[in-house]
Amino acid sequence: MCNACVTEAVKRRMLSRRDLFRASAGGVAAAAVGTMAAPAALAQGARRVTDMTHLFSPEFPTFSGTPGVELAPYAEFDSEGYAAFMVTADEHTGTHIDAPLHFSQDGLSVDEIPLESLVVPLCVVDIRARAAEDRDTRVTPDDLRAWIAEHGDIPEGACVAMNSGWAARVGTGSFRGDETGLHFPGFHVEAAEMLLEETGAAVLAVDTLSLDHGPSADFATHFAWLASGRYGIECMAGLDEVPATGATLMVGAPKLRGGTGGQARVIALH
Repeated sequence: MCNACVTEAVKRRMLSRRDLFRASAGGVAAAAVGTMAAPAALAQGARRVTDMTHLFSPEFPTFSGTPGVELAPYAEFDSEGYAAFMVTADEHTGTHIDAPLHFSQDGLSVDEIPLESLVVPLCVVDIRARAAEDRDTRVTPDDLRAWIAEHGDIPEGACVAMNSGWAARVGTGSFRGDETGLHFPGFHVEAAEMLLEETGAAVLAVDTLSLDHGPSADFATHFAWLASGRYGIECMAGLDEVPATGATLMVGAPKLRGGTGGQARVIALH
């Protein structure tokens, strides 16, 4: 499906749910904040600091395929004696946050995300082997059950991150897909719903361009997760360098008034 078609489909769905968002926003936001404010199982005695953030540049691949950032110098050493750039950027470029407002008209903006939900336990679900064979694969409830069976319950307030191995593809055409369209892994909506219903997870993260897999035509996972008052992180790096459990994620969210998201410096302590 073309990008324009996807955009129209999303607009229709968002408009059809507007009344639902307005009616439930207060209760949902309060519940989500309550969940995210709960004590978290944070890493103790961390020995390593790992950068989970890609280099932010005009060359970084974007969902739309057009450059997501522009740097224009407005002061230079030769003339002003100092250097400065004007930065024009899409909020959803590079390693970035999807705030609830991104897919919920009454959702929290990025500056309203509670501070305590920006320092959270990290749980990494590794689907690299499957993704190497199927570029459109998704994290499923079975993947989550297998992770829980091996590592124990998902901590309250945790970030559940998909490691598909896609971070290594940055700089290649295969990070987005090919001439047939967008192709990359994501979370199945049923996995997102399981996390909402059976765990206290507060953040969903991926190493690809979208919480939904590339061929998605309806952004079902975005709608399910962000409308609950929780947030997402897209285009994460460094997931190969952190343990499946036990790390603490520090999310440097932009404090942009009314923002639907924005570039973030994400760091793991482990």
